[in-house]
Amino acid sequence: MKWAMVLGIVVIAVLITLYEWPKMNKNQKKERKAFAVLTMGSVVLAVLLVYFPDMPGPTQLVDSLFKPFGKLLEK
Repeated sequence: MKWAMVLGIVVIAVLITLYEWPKMNKNQKKERKAFAVLTMGSVVLAVLLVYFPDMPGPTQLVDSLFKPFGKLLEK
């Protein structure tokens, strides 16, 4: 059943791209690259969340990065 969710994510991303891509001017190369990178990153993150729903979020990442600094400041 997970393949259906992945397929849905990909279809939605393709539909969004087909809708937005023609609206961007051909000379907007940086904007097109940024759009493509952000869209692909979003698809990858969404697929990862389908297969690993208990994946730690950004709050846990920040906590694990700054916990040693907090211990140093307490001393």
